[in-house]
Amino acid sequence: MKKKHLIAANILLAFFFCSNGQAQEWTTGIDIFSSYIWRGTKIGSGPAFQPSVEYNAGEFTIGAWGSFNVSFNEAAETDIYVSYAINMGEFNVLTLTVTDYYFPGSSWFEGDSHYLEPMLSFEIHQLTLTGAYMMNDGEGDTYIEADYQAGPVNLFVGAGDGAYTMNSKFNVCNFGIGTSKELKINDFFSIPVSGAIILNPSSEQLYITAGISF
Repeated sequence: MKKKHLIAANILLAFFFCSNGQAQEWTTGIDIFSSYIWRGTKIGSGPAFQPSVEYNAGEFTIGAWGSFNVSFNEAAETDIYVSYAINMGEFNVLTLTVTDYYFPGSSWFEGDSHYLEPMLSFEIHQLTLTGAYMMNDGEGDTYIEADYQAGPVNLFVGAGDGAYTMNSKFNVCNFGIGTSKELKINDFFSIPVSGAIILNPSSEQLYITAGISF
């Protein structure tokens, strides 16, 4: 699995070689969620702290994101991703993203510790269509999703196979509704709050999660 390791290292090195003369910006933040629900599956137990660091230069973005549960079942995750957005019109954007998933505990330098996922997203006004393919050990898991943003409300439905469903067959695994608001503290400071109700028809589980962002 040396190829996976080399691709992951190249994504990391791009932090230092991605200047293209356009406006550049570094951002960082942290989300705190009551539980970590990923594509219809609950990861770990207890609240999850999710820090992020991102660099943006025009259409090019590279970043790092992690999730760490506050419990004995920590379910730690640290991901590195790179994406490129193509503006195809006033309301149409095509984005290609490659993510390297890594779960602390095994050596980062071991190729078998990495899971690579190319993902393609297409925004059409308020509708976003996404397709992703998680590569692991010569096999792969497919995931597709449709999101519709109606004001402060987000409606979504996702389906996949492999690790996404109970029987590994392609099925709906992520169906729900989410919303967000600004929690005003004073005239100068507010905190973004978001939440979602998520049903996984494959595992027959219903989740409710909410979080704040800084």
